[in-house]
Amino acid sequence: FAFALFALGIIGTGLLAVPVLAASAAFAVSEARGWKSGLEYQPQQAKRFYAIIVAATLIGVALDWSSLSPMKALFFSAVFNGVAAAPLMAALMIVTHRREIMGRFTERAPLLIVGWAATLVMAGASIAMFVGELS
Repeated sequence: FAFALFALGIIGTGLLAVPVLAASAAFAVSEARGWKSGLEYQPQQAKRFYAIIVAATLIGVALDWSSLSPMKALFFSAVFNGVAAAPLMAALMIVTHRREIMGRFTERAPLLIVGWAATLVMAGASIAMFVGELS
């Protein structure tokens, strides 16, 4: 009974996650490109937004049917996210310190120090990972 209940929970979680992840990708791309986005629009009104949802879902189905190991995919996506984090954090730290962009919300020194420290830790972890792989 526990096996069936666990399997049902995993399947239910997957069914809940797929539309959320596809829509979040569509929102991110559409907002970045300045396209109409939102579920309040009909598909004819926001064709590119809904096309991204369909494409993301189809890519997920294709990956599911492929021979790619889900554990390897999770591992490599985590590695990619970790490596991409340091440059993105650095860009955010630069932007939050610029008064012409942030106005009165410019980051103050204590938080800047903590932010740059976290950025350096992420960069160091990425470098250490690559050095460890090479040796």
